[in-house]
Amino acid sequence: MTTAIRDELRRLLGAPEPPLAGAAGDTESAVLVPLFEEDGELHAVFTKRRDDLRRHPGEISFPGGRRDHPHEPLHATALREAEEEVGLVPEQVDLVGTLAPVRTFVTGYVIYPHVGLIAPRRADWVISEHEVALVMELPLRALVAGFDKRPVTRRGMTWQTDSYVVGDHFIWGATARILGDLLERIGPLADR
Repeated sequence: MTTAIRDELRRLLGAPEPPLAGAAGDTESAVLVPLFEEDGELHAVFTKRRDDLRRHPGEISFPGGRRDHPHEPLHATALREAEEEVGLVPEQVDLVGTLAPVRTFVTGYVIYPHVGLIAPRRADWVISEHEVALVMELPLRALVAGFDKRPVTRRGMTWQTDSYVVGDHFIWGATARILGDLLERIGPLADR
């Protein structure tokens, strides 16, 4: 990762986002949005959740999860979860900023995204067999090209939502909202 890209990401992502006002029953969680540069192009790392999970089965997300105790800093939650889910050691992550927190509508989570730069990994992920079915490294340029509003049907209801499609990978929901915030903030860097 070049120093110029690192510095530009820090400038564009700015200071940490303030916490959302909590609603009764909200569960605080954090995700890591891992980015790496390869051949001059930025990529993001996603996980596909196992199909047999109770919450968000089979969905594509960033590595992350709920805060284990109230005094754990949210960036530490994101780093801990990324290590547990895909074997990304915290010392291998250069945190460069945060994105706006988002809520999940059905499960009551407030997700605090933390953006980190990593070295390209290519196939040396250590996947948590209990949570993760697949790790995907997707170019930001392909994600931008794959954006559209598409219908999603869940629990008998259909609605139009922002989504991203790259190959047969369909990203929607909270992950799509986090990704949209990232792409809007970093603008031209995503088209590299």
